[in-house]
Amino acid sequence: MKPKPNALNWLLLSAVVIVLDQLSKWWALAALQPAGTPHPVIPGFLNWTLAFNKGAAFSFLAASDGWQRWFFVLLAVVISGVLVSWLSRTPRGDWKTALPVSLIIGGALGNLIDRLHASQVTDFIHVYFREWNYPVFNLADCGITVGAVALVVFGLFQGKTKA
Repeated sequence: MKPKPNALNWLLLSAVVIVLDQLSKWWALAALQPAGTPHPVIPGFLNWTLAFNKGAAFSFLAASDGWQRWFFVLLAVVISGVLVSWLSRTPRGDWKTALPVSLIIGGALGNLIDRLHASQVTDFIHVYFREWNYPVFNLADCGITVGAVALVVFGLFQGKTKA
């Protein structure tokens, strides 16, 4: 019996996320020095601001002694492995699963490259409004977040049919 085509071809999207993430971080490192200096894009809402994070989202564990680097490396490898396995069992046409999973893999591996190369993640997108500031983030974080939200949204409406 011939195996059904799986969704591993969606890993091309993961590769695109990784490349765009790494190129954008390379640009940020070259163009946004010194770190912490805001470069307005949309005044009152969006700046490019170079920042570095040794922790996870919202600088979780950033102040730890360095062990967190290897913890997040291991976490990214394990989660990416589990998600690649999920893609291998997902039918090729199931884009509502393959698209978000591929975005998460690309984002996780984009930040993993930073951790392995520089022991920290490069961030540069700063969204704010008046006194409210969202933590500075990067394109890999966007892939992870959009992918996770899409998985939840698509999961909530999976199996629902129109009456």
